[in-house]
Amino acid sequence: MHWKIICKVLVIAMILLHYQLISIAQPKIILDTDIGSDADDLAAIAMLHNLHRRGECELLAIMCWSTEKYAVPAIDALNRYYGHPEIPVGARDIEVFYESWQYNKAIADRFEHQLKHDDVPNATTLYRKLLHAAEDQSIIVVTIGPLFNIQALIQSEPDSVSKFSGRDLIAQKVEKFVIMGGGFPDCEIDEWNFNGRMPGVTKFVIENLPVPIVFSGYEVGMPIMTGETLNQRDSRCPLFVGYQHFSKYAPWMQPYENRIKNNNSYDQTAVLYAVRGGVGKYWEKISDGHCAVNEAGRNTWIRGKKSLHSYLRLIETPEKVADVIESVMLNTF
Repeated sequence: MHWKIICKVLVIAMILLHYQLISIAQPKIILDTDIGSDADDLAAIAMLHNLHRRGECELLAIMCWSTEKYAVPAIDALNRYYGHPEIPVGARDIEVFYESWQYNKAIADRFEHQLKHDDVPNATTLYRKLLHAAEDQSIIVVTIGPLFNIQALIQSEPDSVSKFSGRDLIAQKVEKFVIMGGGFPDCEIDEWNFNGRMPGVTKFVIENLPVPIVFSGYEVGMPIMTGETLNQRDSRCPLFVGYQHFSKYAPWMQPYENRIKNNNSYDQTAVLYAVRGGVGKYWEKISDGHCAVNEAGRNTWIRGKKSLHSYLRLIETPEKVADVIESVMLNTF
């Protein structure tokens, strides 16, 4: 009898240890998105929800850079569709606008939602609350849009939420940033996430983040094409609705051919790396220097001693990485 009790105690202890190790290993993600401006933001959010549901990560919040009128309603609809209505949303405190070619309204019109832009907290306030409550070096921030919310967080002063500045909160609570943006080793175009019609923002953020940054430049996701497979999928899901609307109305996707078109998978690469890593499998990580950015958001990789900066370089075929991304987007993995 004595040995039976000991065995039961050991089994329970092993089970508890197992779940504790899972919890420790599980990346805790805050996503910062400009949803609506490209289809890859929608896919990235779907990926994180599916990974969250399967226990591969914990999606703590979604911050909305976009001030398009239906951006927050679309995020709320996605949270509810994927079964996670409790995940908080933050947004910029600024006047909204409406853009018909963006897919946000199409999703909000088709799927249940309760939140509007004015119903959610300022992104800076929500960031500060989440970081204040987090364990040290436990958060991964994934940015898949312009970096204004991050600049505002860095510049935030001590307040009733925390006695620390935003920069100090980041230094204490964030493990790393995974930033989709720019081009590596050098960018010769005005890449949207680094430019964003916000001169100086990216330069400020990159120069003032006190934690490691891993960049997934546009050249990583450009050859990875995803989306066409949705033509054979359920038309009642948000991915189908969003991708169809985007294929039909986005100016650079014309002409519309009555079917969903493939899209570059920029943002999905950042999510895949943030949750699963994949260094040595999908990409290698280059860390022989640092990223320098000018006022317009164009970046150059300055080779030299290692820094807090590194960037991804694709080593797997785009087709194989596309298969992986689509399996996570569609929850078929």
